[in-house]
Amino acid sequence: MEKNTKTRRGGFAVMMGLIGMVKPLLPVMFVAILMGCAGNLMATFITVLGGYGLLKVAGLYEGIGLPVIFTLLAVFAVARGVLRYAEQASNHYIAFKLLARIRHKVFAALRRLAPAKLDGSRKGNLISIITSDIELLEVFYAHTISPIAIAVVTSLFMIVFIGRIHPALGILAFCFYILVGLVIPLVNGKRGGELGQNYRNSFGDLNTCVLDNLYGLEEILQYGQQEERMAQMTARTEHLEQVNEQLKKKENRQRVVTDGVILFAGVVVAAAAGYLAGAGSIAGYEAVIATIAMTSSFGPTAALSALSNNLQHTLASGNRVLDILEEEPVVEDIVEGADTCRGDIRCENVSFSYDSADGEAPSGVLDHFDAVFAENRIHGILGKSGCGKSTLLKLLMRFYETAQGSIHYGGENVNHIKTAALRSSIAYVTQETFLFHDTIENNLRVAKEDATREEIIAAAKKASIHDFIMSLPDGYDTRLAELGDSISGGEKQRIGIARAFLSDAGIIFLDEPTSNIDSLNEGIVLKSLEREKENKTILLVSHRKSTMGIVDDMLAM
Repeated sequence: MEKNTKTRRGGFAVMMGLIGMVKPLLPVMFVAILMGCAGNLMATFITVLGGYGLLKVAGLYEGIGLPVIFTLLAVFAVARGVLRYAEQASNHYIAFKLLARIRHKVFAALRRLAPAKLDGSRKGNLISIITSDIELLEVFYAHTISPIAIAVVTSLFMIVFIGRIHPALGILAFCFYILVGLVIPLVNGKRGGELGQNYRNSFGDLNTCVLDNLYGLEEILQYGQQEERMAQMTARTEHLEQVNEQLKKKENRQRVVTDGVILFAGVVVAAAAGYLAGAGSIAGYEAVIATIAMTSSFGPTAALSALSNNLQHTLASGNRVLDILEEEPVVEDIVEGADTCRGDIRCENVSFSYDSADGEAPSGVLDHFDAVFAENRIHGILGKSGCGKSTLLKLLMRFYETAQGSIHYGGENVNHIKTAALRSSIAYVTQETFLFHDTIENNLRVAKEDATREEIIAAAKKASIHDFIMSLPDGYDTRLAELGDSISGGEKQRIGIARAFLSDAGIIFLDEPTSNIDSLNEGIVLKSLEREKENKTILLVSHRKSTMGIVDDMLAM
């Protein structure tokens, strides 16, 4: 079930959302823009000064002397290189600082959204957002914000410079700068925005497909699904290539249009300047300088036109990142409330249903459920798959909030207990134990960071996993493969149970804790649970009646 909602923002809204993150680095951004403007103007005036020099040699210009022109050319050439380097260094400093900040914000948002909003989300798509989408924002911060400001400032400067020769030429320059730097990018952005979003979404879908195939490789081979899964991945790849090809065609068309407009601008300004020179309104050398200045000053505005090609990918990535940052959690953490989580657990008239992903009526899970789980006892919850056992534990953990009714720990409503206090008071063993790509000891230490080796061994013995660990070449220092694939499902489950024993939590929730464990080890684990019930409240969920042998009371669902 897909829990993340997606917002289709306009390009301007995405840009404003991304620009808003630049505030802490505005001084550096200002310096980058200043150096970029100076560098681009120097690049333009290298050509203009060259024009003056040629006119001087031809005897058509009597102003600045050749030594001064050559000196300025040398100074501008060197300064242009220095300023360009400094501008790019500043922009990349801003970009990498902001990417680190955005990653921090995204991970904070994921922590805030977890677990309810991320339950069932496409993991490959999330990986795509966290990695490639955020990385692509480097283009925006390093090569978009400054170029826009630089294009505006340098264009205004050149409009004034050319307008001083003749106002009509300044007006022409203004029109062509607007056409190249604003109209063409906006038209292209409007046409290509949907394609850019489609490309990023398709990229995320392909990531999800690849991730599924890697995780399910054994099942794919076992049931001979190689060709079907390969066909699915090929179809997604081909769709991604088709979208990319469409974007490339748009880029090429825009490049041709931009170059054509720049060429046309040079011709129009040359013709207008020639006409004005012939009419005696300006000198002949001024007509030449105006034409050179016009044709050589399109660098910043043409860069904006080229930016709009990559900007479709960037804005689509930005939209997906903003979706994560602006997503509202299903359940808000309680930061002010009760610090304790003790006493009988009471469920009163609890109703809950998951929202349907396809717009149909919500699927019912719990309907007016009532139960009391007395403190310091082992309670069994027996029921077939799909009856709401796991959902009940998630409601008790406040991963979700009840639609109706209430849950109390002692005299405190679960919605009035600090989330951190609630979670730290409960050890929750899920059906699927997640293991990190780390040593077995560190995987167990997740439950208690400051645990001693002796405490870890004691917990492992209670979970009947110590002997297996000691049979490994490096014992507790054995490094597990990614996702714990180097050990069996039963061994993973026993490590999860050992975490619960190690945590010293006053409440233990176990969701099908022995479903992958053989009967001998199941007996050992259950006996350990029975010994642990003193000063602990244990809820044992299972669909197997044999697991209920140690419980003090049992509830059938």
